[in-house]
Amino acid sequence: MPHHDSLILMLVAGFVLAFVFGMAAVKLKLSPLFGYLLAGVAVGPFTPGFVADAELAPQLAEIGVILLMFGVGLHFSPQDLMKVRKIAIPGALAQIAVATALGWGVGRLMGLGDAEALLLGFSLSVASTVVLIKALEQRGQMKSEIGGVATGWLIVEDLVIVIALVLLPLIVSASGETFDAASLAGSVGWTLIKVVVFVALMLVVGGRVLPWVLTLIAHTRSRELFTLGVLAIALGIAWIAYEVFGASFALGAFVAGLVLNGTPLGHSAAERSLPLRDAFAVLFFVSVGMLFDPMVLVREPWAVAAVLAIIVMGKTLAALAITTVFKVERATSLTVAASLAQIGEFSFILAALGVSLGVMSPATQDLILAAALLSIALNPLVFALMDRMGGAAKAEMV
Repeated sequence: MPHHDSLILMLVAGFVLAFVFGMAAVKLKLSPLFGYLLAGVAVGPFTPGFVADAELAPQLAEIGVILLMFGVGLHFSPQDLMKVRKIAIPGALAQIAVATALGWGVGRLMGLGDAEALLLGFSLSVASTVVLIKALEQRGQMKSEIGGVATGWLIVEDLVIVIALVLLPLIVSASGETFDAASLAGSVGWTLIKVVVFVALMLVVGGRVLPWVLTLIAHTRSRELFTLGVLAIALGIAWIAYEVFGASFALGAFVAGLVLNGTPLGHSAAERSLPLRDAFAVLFFVSVGMLFDPMVLVREPWAVAAVLAIIVMGKTLAALAITTVFKVERATSLTVAASLAQIGEFSFILAALGVSLGVMSPATQDLILAAALLSIALNPLVFALMDRMGGAAKAEMV
């Protein structure tokens, strides 16, 4: 039963354990995300000891999703994407299609329905931008051509997921009624029109108003007011997208970040919002970890192995094949392949949305969470393997 101090207990347990497990993960040369997820498992209902408020955690996670999407928009660069568009756009779309098909096939073999199997595959198709950026930074490749291709590839994946988050609830609600292709097309079309109107208004009106507002706030010379103003813009636009245009909070936050990214003070806005974005992103991963039942590793070891194989082997081989077809340089091809051999935040968001809509069962969500934890833990090994393959290829050339 929730207590009056549930919020402070959740914050204390979440931040302290996330720090402890995150530090341990970094010492073991793993992504800190792995530690944050384990912290959630530790305070979840499936492990002994303290259990955090299961009703409060999703609300904090929702704020984390909003701020994560805001950050994606703030760092989205159309110019950078256009530089690598000939590889990133067709490559990402082809890889998503391959991974989704593999996931659908495995899901059907496990006895899932078509819709759930398709959503399983789709959830496995998109890699974690957070894990990728951390890996590229550690390798000193963030500003390189290789980093540009890998980041552009994941930006395309992120954009596909943003569109999916808009359309999925609509498609599910329409298909739950007596199926009528015409009414479904009409509903999807109307929603897309509203989203396009919202995005257009934000880019045109917001593109003129928001820089003026930020400049006005900056003239106060108050760091607190500037930080508060940036967060108010992010959350306010997210609310407008949800309440007025029927879009998701996540889409609104993404568009807000996209608009601010193009302003003269966009870099300052990104810097000011970063600490709070990081904090709530940690709480998001902790809340995801709370959903995970570790016993799925005992109950369904082969199912977990099959899903993990799609992520680590299927996506990697697909990326290598696609980049080879496009005649991408070997080093870039191997880095992109290694970058995709994990899943993270967007997979969690899609799986949670699928469960809330009744399309995905908690058992299937457990498979995704288990495979995510394992794939994030294995990702450094995949990078090491790709580095060795790259070294062997160079030696053969010599």
